[in-house]
Amino acid sequence: MYLEILSRVRERFAQIVQEQFGARVEQPALGFPPNADLGDVSITACFDLAKQLRRSPRKIAENVAARLLPIDGVERVSVAGPGFLNLYLNRAALAASVFESRIADSGVPKLKPEAGGKVLVEHTSVNPNKAAHVGHLRNAVLGDTFARLLRFAGRTVEVQNYIDNTGVQVADVVVGFVHLENKSVDEVRALVSDPTVRFDYYCWDLYARVTQAYEQDSTLGACRLDTLKAIEEGHGPLAEMGEVIATAIVRLHVQTVLRLGIHYDLLVQESEILRLDFWKYAFELLKQHGALRFEESGKNRGCWVMSIGGQDDQNEAEADSAGADGEEHDGRDVKIIVRSNGTVTYVGKDIAYHLWKFGLLGRDFAYQRFYTYPDGHQLWRTSTTPGGSVAAPAFGRASAAYAVIDTRQSYLQRVVAAAFHELGYHDQAEHLHHFAYEVVNLSLAAAQSLGIEPAAEDRQRGYVEVSGRRGLGVKADDLIDTVIDKALAEVRERHMTSDALEQETYASMIGVGALRYFLLKFTRRSTIAFDFKDALAFEGETGPYLQYSVVRARSIFRKADGGPDSAAPQAAMSAELLQRFLEGDEGRDFWELVVLAAQLEMTVQLAVASEEPAVLAKYAFRLAQSFNNFYHRYRVIAEPDPARRAFLLFLVRLVCETLGPTLDLLGIEVPEHM
Repeated sequence: MYLEILSRVRERFAQIVQEQFGARVEQPALGFPPNADLGDVSITACFDLAKQLRRSPRKIAENVAARLLPIDGVERVSVAGPGFLNLYLNRAALAASVFESRIADSGVPKLKPEAGGKVLVEHTSVNPNKAAHVGHLRNAVLGDTFARLLRFAGRTVEVQNYIDNTGVQVADVVVGFVHLENKSVDEVRALVSDPTVRFDYYCWDLYARVTQAYEQDSTLGACRLDTLKAIEEGHGPLAEMGEVIATAIVRLHVQTVLRLGIHYDLLVQESEILRLDFWKYAFELLKQHGALRFEESGKNRGCWVMSIGGQDDQNEAEADSAGADGEEHDGRDVKIIVRSNGTVTYVGKDIAYHLWKFGLLGRDFAYQRFYTYPDGHQLWRTSTTPGGSVAAPAFGRASAAYAVIDTRQSYLQRVVAAAFHELGYHDQAEHLHHFAYEVVNLSLAAAQSLGIEPAAEDRQRGYVEVSGRRGLGVKADDLIDTVIDKALAEVRERHMTSDALEQETYASMIGVGALRYFLLKFTRRSTIAFDFKDALAFEGETGPYLQYSVVRARSIFRKADGGPDSAAPQAAMSAELLQRFLEGDEGRDFWELVVLAAQLEMTVQLAVASEEPAVLAKYAFRLAQSFNNFYHRYRVIAEPDPARRAFLLFLVRLVCETLGPTLDLLGIEVPEHM
C-alpha cells in the first residue's frame, strides 16, 4: 500500500499543477520529513517548479495544498517552511494493509511483475586456474543479491558465470605443470582425482611460482604464447591439459560459492565462443561496419584494432590484467582486438559473448548438464554438442544485462559498449550495465595474521593489495571455514543448542550471515580492507545482529499464548484500536516501526534502480535497530492489558515478517535459536 500511496500522491500533484498552472511534471520529487510531527511524506517538487512558473515555492505549495485532497491513504496536508508540502498518512489503514500483505504473502512479499523481458546477471567469473579468494566472494555475493532483488522486483532473471577457460591464466598453470613440474596430462588428472590434494589450492601456489619464473627465465614467455594459442585452438596435449585444469577448478568454485547459498543457471565457457565461431561471426560484423582496422605498420603491425574515440578512462592502463601479453591497447583511443599472432584479446571474445546475450548473433551454443544442486536446481554449461536427454532452457536473448566486474575492468566494458554502438545496436548498448565494484584488500592486521609483513607503502595507505599472481590473499574457503569456526565457538559458548548437528548448522548460518553482510554493507564503490575482527564481530552492524533480531521476535511468539502460527495474538486489529495505539508519544515509536516495515518494497526498488545492494543492507540494520529499541522499551509478553498486548504482538509480527524476508533477499538464513 505504501508504494501505491506514493504513486497516488505523485499523480494527484501532477494533475493539480497541470490544471492550475498548465505545467507538466514528470515524477514529482518526494522526500521524508525528519520526524513524524512534520508529516510522513513531503512533496519537494514546488522548488523545482518555482523558476519555471516564476512564483515562490510557498505560493505554489499553498495553491496546490488547497486542492490536493482527497487522496486515498492520506489524512491531511500542510505547507511548511519555504514550500514543502507535508502529508500525514492514515496510520491505521497503512498498518493494517502492510500487515495483511505480509501475512498473505507468507512473509515473502514481492512487487508486481514487471514487463521488459529477461534480465541476465553475469557474476563471479573467476579465472579457472586457482582457488577463489575473498575478492571473488564480494563479486559473487553482490551478483547473487542483485539477482534476488531483481526477482523480488518482478523480473525474470537468468544468472550466468563466464568461464575464461582459454585465457592466459589457465595457460600459465599449464606452463607451470609442463615446464616447472614436468607433468603429463594423465599426471594432472591423477592430481585432480587425489582426495588428499586440494587441486585449486595446489594451482594457487603453482600460479604464483610461474609468475616468478617468468621474471627469472625470459624463454618462458614464448612457451606462454604457444600454450595460449594451443588452448584457443583446442588441439593437442596442452589444450587437453588446460581443459582438465579448468573443468576441475570450476567444479571446486561452484562448491565454494554454494557454501554462501549462491547458484548459477549457466556456465558460459569461452572455448565455445571460439570453437562455435561466435567470435568469427562477431569479427566479420565489426569489419563490415568499419569498426575495426588492420594495422599495416607501427608497433601494432599485424593487429586488428578498434578506435575508441572520446574514451577518457584513468583505468585504461589497468586493462592489461584481462589480456594475455600486454599488447592490449595503444594510448587512449586504440584498442587491440586481435593480436598479431592471430589470438583474440579478452575484450574481443567479450564482445561476441555480449552480442549473444542479447540474441544478436543469430546462433546459439549447445548445452550440457554440469551439476545438480541439492535443491534440484540444474546448472548447465555451454558445449559444442548437446548432452543429456533433458532439453536445456532457452538461455540468453535478454532485454538487459548486468556484468558484475570490478572497476579495473571499466575501460574494457566501455569498449564492449562502443562496439555495440558501432554495430548500430544503440538500444542494447544502453541496457548493457557494468555493475562495477571496488576490490577487496587486506587490512594490515589481517595481512600480518597471514604471515605477510606489510611494506612501507602498504603501511602508508593502510592496507595490503590482494594479488593472485603473487599468491597474496585470503582463499575463499579458508575465510568461510574461519568464520564458521568462529561462529561455532559462539554457538557453544552461548549454549544455543546441545545437539552437535544443530550446533554445526547454526554455526554455518551465522558465519555465512556475518560474511555476506560484511561484503554487502559497504557501497560497491567502496574499497574494502578486509579485517578478520570486523568481519567476525557479533555486535553492531553485522549479520549476526540482524539474525538475532529475527530470532528475538520469533521467541516472543513462542512465549505468547497460541504460538507463532496462531491467528489469535497476531490477528488483524480494528481500525479504531490501531488508530488509538498509533497516536501520542508512544504512538511515534510504534509508527516508526510500521513505516519502516512498509518501506521494504520501496527500498528494493531504490536498490535496483541505483544498482546498490547496500541500500537494502542499511535498511535491514535500521529496521533491526528500531525493533530492538522497541523491545527494550516496551513489555510485550508481560503486558497486562489484553488489547495493548495484542497490538504489541501485532507490531512484532509485522517486523518479523518484514525483516525475515529482507534477510532472505540478502542471502542470510536465520537459525532457530541464538
